Amino acid sequence: MSLFRCGGRLFVFVCAGCGARLTIPLSQVMLPVHAHQRYGNGVQLPVLMESGTCAVDPEPWGPPWRRWEEIHPDEAAARGVHAPVHALSDGSPGAIVIAPGDAIGTLLTPENRGGGYCCGVDGADGPNVTCMECALPVASRIDDCSLWQAMWLEPNAVRRLPVAGADAVPLSWPELMAEGKATPPFEPIAAWGSRTAVGHWSNYSWSWSPQWEAAAGHALAHLLAASGGHPVIVPDGLVGQVFQRALDALLPTGPQARRAGLAGPGLPAPGPDVSILLVPSHPQTGRTWTSADPAPHLVPLPFGVWLRLAFPGPDLSVPAPGALPVGVLRDDFDPPAPHPRHLFRADPAVLRHTLVRLPTVRSPWLREILENLTGHMRSGLF
Repeated sequence: MSLFRCGGRLFVFVCAGCGARLTIPLSQVMLPVHAHQRYGNGVQLPVLMESGTCAVDPEPWGPPWRRWEEIHPDEAAARGVHAPVHALSDGSPGAIVIAPGDAIGTLLTPENRGGGYCCGVDGADGPNVTCMECALPVASRIDDCSLWQAMWLEPNAVRRLPVAGADAVPLSWPELMAEGKATPPFEPIAAWGSRTAVGHWSNYSWSWSPQWEAAAGHALAHLLAASGGHPVIVPDGLVGQVFQRALDALLPTGPQARRAGLAGPGLPAPGPDVSILLVPSHPQTGRTWTSADPAPHLVPLPFGVWLRLAFPGPDLSVPAPGALPVGVLRDDFDPPAPHPRHLFRADPAVLRHTLVRLPTVRSPWLREILENLTGHMRSGLF
């Protein structure tokens, strides 16, 4: 059974118009930080959600959109947005995202809402999936290039019904540590319509993981806010590859640097000089891990990314020496998977999306970083 199916109440979604069933039984999990990510140019991303799970976006998303100039600052602040953005959605909050294969009794009708059509549909014009029984628009199917494949159920067009006898409690942190899987930091990315993998910005066959780039953009916003405008030093190794270059470029140099470190289940307590903790978010509940002696600043990371950073495991890029026991076959004759040939870049759109929703973005020094993001993107930092 899936890890996430084990740890929450199961329910189905039905059409609000006629009551027809629209999904298989699902368990609610944390909304991925890369849910609305647009990655690269013309690349083919996989399905966003694990089969049997769903997630809810608490914010409005999708049409109609209102430009920032049309929104009063008090209204934006009430919606949790504290700095200018291009536009805000006036759609209904609470859209539910599922794996497209978990939908039943629905019909794709892209001729009615033809947004996208670069390589697929993107739901930009509104729902393009209807209930097969009553033809009510119930969802938006997304499969365009550079977008995660997903089906977003319209919150006002569906109802949630619990599945009898399917109550359960979320997995504990020890259970997650025993059963959870780490997210690899790099992976092959396929071009749309191609049978071969291509890199993010080049023709290399392997790229940094889109999930890692989104997770880093989200965490970097929290690191910047926690810095107070001072330098921040993170641990060497993979953590340093992911964060230090951006922190050095965005924050001033000098004394009074603040130290950040990894913390969470299975790790020793950080030293007294560590004031910023990179900690996991529970993949089912979304709650951030906290210690008995919490640090002033917690920076959340998706559990799979945190697990890979906290417990990297052995480096298997070089075949182990010596003979193997009789009957055991070698699996290291193929060359190891290549690493990306470019430096890590956090997702700037996720960084911006997170920054504007942190009240500290009102600080002049942090607002300056936000306003200069485009220039940093042109310089290759992102």
